[in-house]
Amino acid sequence: MKEISAGGVVFRKREGELEIQLIQDRYGKVSLAKGKMEPGETIEETALREVVEETGIHGRIIEPIDMIKYQYNHPEHGLVDKEVHYYLIEEESGSLQAQVEEIRGVSWFSPEAAWQQQKRSGYDNNDIIVSKAFQKLGLRIGG
Repeated sequence: MKEISAGGVVFRKREGELEIQLIQDRYGKVSLAKGKMEPGETIEETALREVVEETGIHGRIIEPIDMIKYQYNHPEHGLVDKEVHYYLIEEESGSLQAQVEEIRGVSWFSPEAAWQQQKRSGYDNNDIIVSKAFQKLGLRIGG
């Protein structure tokens, strides 16, 4: 079975300073807003919908970052091949509102603090996603 998800590294500028959005997932790990593609959606639509649903932030896709692949065991379907497509997303409107059914929290961080959070409490396979997002934003942190 194959499962496709999408999400993004969301950023904004506040008073000339760049900020990066990170979520805390239901397992207490630092992560990025993402979720499963629904029938009839494009991967880009999935990424934007999931960001709004999980964080309350409406954004626009700047460009693709990368895709990660992994496998996991589903109790009913067995081994699942998972693809997660990530995009660089700029905040346009909304206010932070964690979807408590899915995640524990969502916050904005300076790029340095976001990288420290990712390295300390994030998923290893997201290191490359955050690092590539920072490169696209012209930041020298990470990687």
